[in-house]
Amino acid sequence: MLTATTPEDDGDPDLLHVLTVPVRDGCDYGRSVAEQTSEPLRAETFVVTAGRPARSPDAPLNTPIVPASSFIAGGPMEYAREDSPSASALEEVIGGLEGGAATVFSSGMAAAGAAMDLVPPGAIVVAPSAAYTGVAVRLRELDSIGRIRLRIVDVDSTAAVVDACDGAHLLWLESPTNPLLQVADLPACIDAAHTAGALALVDNTFATPMLQRPLQDGADIVLHSVTKALSGHSDLLMGALVARDAELAERIRLRRVLLGGSTSAFDCYLALRGIRTLALRIDKAQSSARTIADRLNGHPALSRVRYPGFGTIAAIEVAGGPAAADAVCRLTSIWTHATSLGGVESLLERRRRWALESTTVPESLIRLSFGIEHADDLWADLSGALDASLRDA
Repeated sequence: MLTATTPEDDGDPDLLHVLTVPVRDGCDYGRSVAEQTSEPLRAETFVVTAGRPARSPDAPLNTPIVPASSFIAGGPMEYAREDSPSASALEEVIGGLEGGAATVFSSGMAAAGAAMDLVPPGAIVVAPSAAYTGVAVRLRELDSIGRIRLRIVDVDSTAAVVDACDGAHLLWLESPTNPLLQVADLPACIDAAHTAGALALVDNTFATPMLQRPLQDGADIVLHSVTKALSGHSDLLMGALVARDAELAERIRLRRVLLGGSTSAFDCYLALRGIRTLALRIDKAQSSARTIADRLNGHPALSRVRYPGFGTIAAIEVAGGPAAADAVCRLTSIWTHATSLGGVESLLERRRRWALESTTVPESLIRLSFGIEHADDLWADLSGALDASLRDA
């Protein structure tokens, strides 16, 4: 087991939460550093040191890419849909950061689909009024065919969440939500789910475990689109589920085996390489987000700025409507007009350009994903586009 002390120990909030990550037989990645020190590891250290091969002369520093679908019988892996060296190493890092046992999937939606598959037929699922489009569409689809019964709430209204949890089987939370940046009272909402006998799942893609660890607040499952901030370079598709309970973790792993949502060795290698700089990237991008969100407040081209005060994602509503918002997206040169988020490059997009986006999202809303460029350059580019949209109105 990899272990570190809780944040309460020594009064240091940066110390990593207790890690109870089972190291499966034959997969020694990440054990050596933890075993060689009695000191608790902070998250910034853990993302760099975990998931490495055991230290020995001429051993590689990085987990090797093992392009194999089958493994010689007698060991714990057998077949790559069940396990692989590359996936196991990445799972130790993600699971360790969140404080649970991780299972990686071929995409964020594959992970989300596996989580939806955990509830029985006819289960009541409580979900955000505005959430990641793929998740929202799939939940509505499952509701329409009678697979689940869906209850939609504004997650920033704790009273509404508590009421909706009555009789529920699963509470599905995003905090902050995508793309409205609503923030839920996670401990209170999770407690309401457990009081009702429901599982509590938190999509932690926006905040990442560098800023928020929902399992500490009592959540049963954490969901990540590894595609985004965790890997951080816009070059792969991957998802992950992290479970606090070992039995639940095995149920999730079985979903990957049976549904076929396994990952490639190369993508795991890329994700593991990307996550090494997670702490630095989040710190830089969050600093820029805070600076520019403050500067955007009161800009004459905007009717609203949405930023919860933390994280690397913000949203703006352009006063001139959707056409003016589209113009802003066209006029930037450093900011790239593209979907997705969490990469080293800053991205922006008008979310309602997607036909399946929730109608609760304003037509003129632009989601901003802050990268690691200099904040002043990002500001000059974005403010210039906003000013130009006013002149062209």
